Amino acid sequence: MAEVSPITAGHRVEVTEVGPRDGIQADATFVPTEHKIALINRLTEAGVPRIEATSFVSPRAVPQLADAAEVMKGVKRSKNTVLAALVPNARGAIRAAEAGVDQIVVFMSASESHNLKNVNCTVAESLKAFEEVAKIAHDSGIPVHGAIATSFGCPFEGDVPVAQVARIAKAYQDMGFVGMSFGDTTGMATPPLVKERVLAVRDAAPKLSQVLHFHNTRGIGLANVMAGLSVGVDRYESSIGGTGGCPFVPKATGNICTEDLLYLLHEMGIETGIDLRKLMGMASDMQSVLGRELPGQIMKAGLRLDLHPMESVRTAVG
Repeated sequence: MAEVSPITAGHRVEVTEVGPRDGIQADATFVPTEHKIALINRLTEAGVPRIEATSFVSPRAVPQLADAAEVMKGVKRSKNTVLAALVPNARGAIRAAEAGVDQIVVFMSASESHNLKNVNCTVAESLKAFEEVAKIAHDSGIPVHGAIATSFGCPFEGDVPVAQVARIAKAYQDMGFVGMSFGDTTGMATPPLVKERVLAVRDAAPKLSQVLHFHNTRGIGLANVMAGLSVGVDRYESSIGGTGGCPFVPKATGNICTEDLLYLLHEMGIETGIDLRKLMGMASDMQSVLGRELPGQIMKAGLRLDLHPMESVRTAVG
C-alpha cells in the first residue's frame, strides 16, 4: 500500500479551473467567444495555474465549444498558466495541436454503459483510440492527461469496481500520460470511496499525478475534498460559480465551486496562489453572462471576516 501523507497547512494545492469547458459545455445559451476569452484571461491574471480552456469536439456534438480554435487564438498566454483542452479522438488531437494548447486531455468512462452514452465507444475502443492521440501529442511535444469519468459510480450500472478504475489508470501510465483525473461525473463519490480509489490507483500507476474532480450533486463535494487531502492528493478540478454537469447523467448538477473550494483551502492554511476575491467577482459576472443564479456560496456570503455596518441590519423589536 502506498504511503499516505496528508495535505495540511503550509502545503500548496493546484486548482484547475474547468468552467470555460466543463462549466458551460451543456449550456443551452451560446456564450459569445469574446466572453470565453475574457473569462480565461481573467482567470490567468488571478493566478489560476491550470485551466481547461475548451474542447476540440465535433461542433454538432457540443455546439457551445464550436469556437475552440478561435478561443485559443484569442487568449493571452502566460508561462504561469497551463491551458489544457479536451479531445475525444485523433482528429481532435490534431486540431488541438494546431491551436497550440499546452496540454491535451482525453476522457473516457470507467463503466461500459456510460462510455457508450458519453462517447459511443466501449472502454476497450476508447483505450485503443487513445494510443493514436498519444502519438500525435508526443510528436507535437504536448503532454497528455487522462480523465476517468464515473470513477465512483455509474447511474446505469451502480458501483464501478475499483479494479476497473485502476486498470484504466495503469493503461494511461503505460501510454506515457502525465496524470489522471478521477471524474465524479455522477456525484456518487463519498469520502470512503475517495480514499479507496486514490490509494488503489497510487499502487497501480505510481507515476501518474492524481487529480480529483467532484460534482456537488448530493451536497458532499467539499467533504470529498477533505477525504482527498487526508490521503495526500494536492490537485483538484472545480468550476467557477459551481457551473457544469454532464448531459449524459440523469439529474446531474454542477461541479464543486472554485470559490468555495478556495475558501476552504485558504481557511485551512493551504496555499493555492489564486486571488480568491478576483474569482468571487468573476463568479458574480458569470451569473449575468449565463442569465441565471449559480450555486456558489462564497460569492454571495462573502469571506468569514467580511464585516457589515450595524446600521445596515434592522434591530429586533419586542
